[in-house]
Amino acid sequence: MNRREWVCHSAGSLGVALASLSFGRVVHATPQRGRIYRVGVLRPGARPSLASDITLSGPVQTLQELDYVEGRNLVVLYRFADGKTDRLGGLAHELLRESADVVIAVGLGAARAAKDATATVPIIFFGNADPVAAGLVTNLARPGGNLTGILIAPEGTLAPKRLEMLRSVVPNATRLALLSPDDPAFEPQLKESLGAAAAMGLPMSPVMVRGADFATAFDAIAAQRADALVVGAHQYFTRDRKRIIALAAQHRLPAIYEWGEQVRDGGLMSYGTSLYDRYRRVALYADRVMNGTSAGELPIELPEKLHLVINLRTARALGLTVPQSLLLRADEVLQ
Repeated sequence: MNRREWVCHSAGSLGVALASLSFGRVVHATPQRGRIYRVGVLRPGARPSLASDITLSGPVQTLQELDYVEGRNLVVLYRFADGKTDRLGGLAHELLRESADVVIAVGLGAARAAKDATATVPIIFFGNADPVAAGLVTNLARPGGNLTGILIAPEGTLAPKRLEMLRSVVPNATRLALLSPDDPAFEPQLKESLGAAAAMGLPMSPVMVRGADFATAFDAIAAQRADALVVGAHQYFTRDRKRIIALAAQHRLPAIYEWGEQVRDGGLMSYGTSLYDRYRRVALYADRVMNGTSAGELPIELPEKLHLVINLRTARALGLTVPQSLLLRADEVLQ
């Protein structure tokens, strides 16, 4: 069953299961008195500079709402590969040696490393890769084994829709750039983005960011005379979003992003799910598997809603007029 078939199956028993899991109505277990729960978090990038960064605080805040308190009954074990994806396997084994009750694996590379490291400890995959095509599971509705996941897109990477929206704001664009991370797991997204651009008759040049050298990447984009920018959906770019947004403004580049948080920080527009909501869903799944539910019995969860967020202040600064038709479709417009 592929993703499209899985979504269409919502009228059946799986739809009922998802309805029972929807946020705000989820039935969660009460943490056992006297037990210490250990949550491992495996990520390919570097630790965010701010402890309040949503990619760190989101799951922990939700767990606190479910009566898990760091320093009392919760230990969160972070492992960051600092961009060196070959370290993920060793870091996954470190989490197992630290007796993690569940491993939250952010991104395809981390999920593969965790799956290779253990067939018993529950793994929650967070990302936008198709876990069936990637070989993580054989079925989205009933993954089986010890891995389940929270996906950030209902189908592919939403590249065609993002390009369509970007072009409506920059109708005279003749060349696009794609900001790409130095991560092999980005390959499916790269292919989909290039294919969508080709279908629209727009040349697109991928520009890879090595390390965190965004200045060099933006100099390359400027040298290519790109008229607009697609910022790849990747945790590196979520972590460093303020730097990216500042450079896009400096180079007067209209850009579309993955998350509304990137637009609220000054980006032009985004189309995707809610980063905060998706991380909350990760925490809710963690709660369930730590209290006895088999990860393989939890369906790989796709988002129920996509959000279009537009920043009119940024549009005005770039001298752009956002079509009224697009504004009417927006879920949030920042004036």
